[in-house]
Amino acid sequence: MIKVGVIRGGISGEHDISLASGAQVLSHLRSDKMNEKYIAIDIFIDKDGVWHINGIPVTLAKVAPKVDVIINALHGDFGEDGKVQQLLEQWGIPYTGSGPLASALGYNKHLSKLEFEKLGIKTPKHILFPAYQADFDARPTESFGQGPRNKYAAQKAREVWGKFSPPWIVKPLTGGSSMGINICKTYQSLVDVLEKGTHERASFIVEEFIKGKEATVGVINNFRNKKVYTLPPIEIRIPKTSTFFDNEAKYSGKSKEICPGNFKEEEKQELERLAGLIHKGFDLSHYSRSDFIVHPKRGIYALEVNTLPGLTRESLMPKALDAVGSNMPEFIEHIIKLTKERK
Repeated sequence: MIKVGVIRGGISGEHDISLASGAQVLSHLRSDKMNEKYIAIDIFIDKDGVWHINGIPVTLAKVAPKVDVIINALHGDFGEDGKVQQLLEQWGIPYTGSGPLASALGYNKHLSKLEFEKLGIKTPKHILFPAYQADFDARPTESFGQGPRNKYAAQKAREVWGKFSPPWIVKPLTGGSSMGINICKTYQSLVDVLEKGTHERASFIVEEFIKGKEATVGVINNFRNKKVYTLPPIEIRIPKTSTFFDNEAKYSGKSKEICPGNFKEEEKQELERLAGLIHKGFDLSHYSRSDFIVHPKRGIYALEVNTLPGLTRESLMPKALDAVGSNMPEFIEHIIKLTKERK
């Protein structure tokens, strides 16, 4: 029997989504189809970062001898940024997904964009704004009613205005599930969002908003006799009430996710090529999912890469697996096998 730990929860804003991803994996491992081969161990990390098994707080020193392999179902900070990967490597625990450096690269939207450009892949124009530091960024002002944060935000908004036209999309530098994203159609709305961002002590990027078909493409290593196997592109049709594929649209079930998507054959082939190129270029492991916008005239733009795609009932990776006649049990067995081979 192979002892499989599933880590879920975590300290990020994606805690609940991670719980759902992990629950799906655990349910498959404990099914009649898989429980004769695997012993599933639920490893819960609370919002304070404390690890638990069976409700009892544990250290990694106690986790290590209890597992043969770990399926990493964490999302967001600590789970996707390379930190838990580094910790697991220090303890010699095999784990699913990419290594520390590749995870950190994929998690940082600015660094990802620089890597896209190195790979010759188009990505929307953007500007990086490091986290606001009052001691450094605040400047006294005599303008009536204009405090230092507002003045800072107005200055940054003018910088954006000079680089590319509205609408703009403001994103946290790190994180997933479309959390903390804002669409700004006017200069004043951009100022307001940037001023709000000065209170959040987080870096962010402002990106040109490109309207087009939203697409996402999953990739799996060494699957079906292919070193890099690309799943069919999914077309995402958001509800009319949403401006983009935001958190609510992703997990409320209101969006239409069509797989295979309605893309021209040349678009489909290019989306698959780009997803494979990103997976290899970022040196990702086991599986990933890349997000794109397909503009009718300007072509395909890479938005970001997900090094640990969600595995919930509403997630996109399981839908793509279904489209090629696969399923979650086959996928879970496959990534466990890859993980044990990496050891």
